[in-house]
Amino acid sequence: MAAGTVDQGAGDGPIGALVGELRRAGVGQVEAGTRRRAEYGADASNYRVVPRVVVFPREEAEVLAALEVCRRGGVPLTARGAGTSIAGNAVGEGVVLDFSRHMNRVLGVDPQARTAQVQPGAVLDAITAAGAPYGLRFGPDPSTHARATIGGSLGNNACGARALAYGRTADNAVELEVVTGSGVRFTARRRGGTARAAGPERELLAGLDTLVGGRLALIRTEFGRFTRQVSGYSLEHLLPENGADLAKFLVGTEGTLALLLRATVRLVEAPRHTAMAVLGYPDMAEAADAVPALLPHRPVALEGMSSQLVDVLRTRRGQGAVPAGLPRGGGWIFAETAGDSAAERSPRPTGWPPTRAAWTRRSSPARRPARCGGSVRTARASAAAPRRATRPGPAGRTPRCRPASWARTCANSPP
Repeated sequence: MAAGTVDQGAGDGPIGALVGELRRAGVGQVEAGTRRRAEYGADASNYRVVPRVVVFPREEAEVLAALEVCRRGGVPLTARGAGTSIAGNAVGEGVVLDFSRHMNRVLGVDPQARTAQVQPGAVLDAITAAGAPYGLRFGPDPSTHARATIGGSLGNNACGARALAYGRTADNAVELEVVTGSGVRFTARRRGGTARAAGPERELLAGLDTLVGGRLALIRTEFGRFTRQVSGYSLEHLLPENGADLAKFLVGTEGTLALLLRATVRLVEAPRHTAMAVLGYPDMAEAADAVPALLPHRPVALEGMSSQLVDVLRTRRGQGAVPAGLPRGGGWIFAETAGDSAAERSPRPTGWPPTRAAWTRRSSPARRPARCGGSVRTARASAAAPRRATRPGPAGRTPRCRPASWARTCANSPP
């Protein structure tokens, strides 16, 4: 639909009145037709909530205008990126703001500071592509990285397969330009342990200081206890010893506290070489038990997969759909390592691989996530390996003294 027109499906009722208010406030692209509302009534979750109106903001001024209309009329407002959420985060009954159509640019990259300034609708792969000429990338890479937006990733604190090396989205948030439901616009950043609130957000931040200061013991003992504790409000970021980082605190709040206008995110150095090893175990429980012994080898990524998934593929598409080199087992761990050279990316010393397996390795320049492919050899655990382990995990044996069936190690295909 062309900019500046009103969807004829709006009618003259409450929805038509809302469309008119948005248009008079300066919001250009407003759609309320049956088809468009149906499209935005669902995301990647099982939920369905049909909105009244869908807005495609072209600039920050239109976002602020839409927010003002919704605040005056008591209309719910939901920010949306690619709609890849599986928890119903991108659907709402009021106005849905789709940032992915227009506000999707990488505004700039600072290679010295290793940061990028981005709009909410910027796709994660676009941020990585912008950093690639400088040898940089955006660290968190959920499975939907080719279409997921930074706004959604900041909203739910996305992690991805390589969170072991690069952390969660909260760990990569530097500054967030936001506006609250009451219209207070400010830049959320690390304030420092003793910094006082200043600017239009003074009253808001003073209230947060009071909230945190009165519950220090509770926050220190119950929040941030493990790295993937991402649900709810991450109050541990507001502790004075953590620098009272308001940007990191807002990550994961799903737009319930503020609406994102732009963000400055941290970039990480892209590894030049990567390698992947596939380890087979009798079941997923034993694969999970093996993880602690793998961590000292500093893997970039560890992903588990159950044989039940492979069985479905084999049943539906035939045996040929399953790679011949996949090791025996009821569960697998895919372990990726990285480095600036082929030697650095291969965790050869100090007990790796976890069995006396003959294994192959190739290296190639890597500027994108590794893929397991190419010509590789099957490697099997040596029969001469000791029958009992001196320590648990994949250091020769699983906790039940069964050999970890080693299959193959492969480097990523050339980009």
